[in-house]
Amino acid sequence: MNSDHTIIDAFAIKDCALVAIATGKRAQNLKELYEYLQIIHPESIYYHFWGEMLRPRFVDPEYNNDFSSWAHHGLHDTRLAERLGVIDPTDFKDLESLRRELLDVIEERLDEFEHIPWSKKDRQFHFIRSQIVVFNTQQTIEAPEQLPKKFPGISTSSIFYHFVDARRRNEEGYNDFNAWLGGFGEKYSALCVRLSEIDPYFTSLVDLRKELSRIFIEYFGKGQV
Repeated sequence: MNSDHTIIDAFAIKDCALVAIATGKRAQNLKELYEYLQIIHPESIYYHFWGEMLRPRFVDPEYNNDFSSWAHHGLHDTRLAERLGVIDPTDFKDLESLRRELLDVIEERLDEFEHIPWSKKDRQFHFIRSQIVVFNTQQTIEAPEQLPKKFPGISTSSIFYHFVDARRRNEEGYNDFNAWLGGFGEKYSALCVRLSEIDPYFTSLVDLRKELSRIFIEYFGKGQV
């Protein structure tokens, strides 16, 4: 635990973009999807689960990940789409564990078929790999008490970087706000618990920012500077 005299650095706000990189791998039917999922780069699995959050949204997506969306729109298999759609990537410690869950669900569905379902030629599943590019915004939050005032002005892609992508950058699975607040010892432990209870997957980044802002205002009050 840090003493009261420990100096904690300001929180450096960063922004990001998730760059899509074509892999050249495409699945026409469910068996091909299953086979490619066994060997595809883990960053492709990451992109197809989380990439939707950073794409422009004009309507709420029917399914949260690209696999479930393709099962519905490409294969017209609503049952498989629903099974894939309820998979929450935050429930898995790493991408390999998530890969195994995907394979188990698809394998179970394949066993239920006499004939493997195919998509139309123009509805193939294209495996995309992601690479995150990080930008320094030159903005900082000097003290936790400034969170209620400064947080609403943070971009949604910054929310993604600090609250979503951060979870895979440390073994504990902390978001960056929890990691920073933890540097003050037990002082903000109650706040950290509330932040840890938020599941960022089944929501939008705009709604996630609103939820986090609400929590910071409730904890610190609106009048913080």
